[in-house]
Amino acid sequence: LRPGLTHQARYAVTAATTVPRLAVESAEIAAMPAVLATPYMIAMMEIACTALIARHAKEGEGSLGIRVDVTHLAATLPGQTVTVDVEVTAVASRKITFKVTAHDGIDKIGEGMHERMIVPWSRIQQALAAKAQKAGGDPT
Repeated sequence: LRPGLTHQARYAVTAATTVPRLAVESAEIAAMPAVLATPYMIAMMEIACTALIARHAKEGEGSLGIRVDVTHLAATLPGQTVTVDVEVTAVASRKITFKVTAHDGIDKIGEGMHERMIVPWSRIQQALAAKAQKAGGDPT
């Protein structure tokens, strides 16, 4: 991975990705307009960054999001397509920094920065198993 690498991805906006459908039960949220929810826009950006990293990661490695600094600029309706562009702006050992932008074909809907850490999945699974044991649950 190196600064300057780019990736583009497209995502359909559906009723399931709108504000009233967020997985948090709230009368206030349910009453909001059916437009793309900010957490889903951010997820689209994270997935696009993950796809870029996956093309360059070693076997057994993946990445975890560690920072998001994004502004949601405009509403997007179900039926529209969001195009996400990501660019690697910095690589510091295992930490990768991205410039992220999203557009719905009419408006730029989001922009900002996202950081991900490249990690060996085996180490993460061990950490999750230890935490699950402390919490009394199953890590899967």
